[in-house]
Amino acid sequence: MADEKDRFGDTMRLIERAKENMYFAERDRELLEKLRGQLQKVDKISGELRCPKCSGRRESYTFEGFLLDRCHECGGVWMDRGELEAVVRKISRGPLGVWIDKLTAKVD
Repeated sequence: MADEKDRFGDTMRLIERAKENMYFAERDRELLEKLRGQLQKVDKISGELRCPKCSGRRESYTFEGFLLDRCHECGGVWMDRGELEAVVRKISRGPLGVWIDKLTAKVD
């Protein structure tokens, strides 16, 4: 009888863990869709760029004010030095940080 309770408890823990994994996978998918929605394609007039990984055609996009190159074939994203850290820093600041940035922005 005790062995049966142990197996039932193990099964319930596995079910809980699976539901938790499904929940976080859905949240990750929603976040990725939201971030993809912020990508805006940029039409470049200059020569065609090639992906350093697969030699595919790269297209330029803006994201959070940064220019990114994305490979049309393999989906790789290419940035200039320091841009990844700047994007992460900007995204992780939250609404208050964005408001302060707008408040202190220089007007051209």
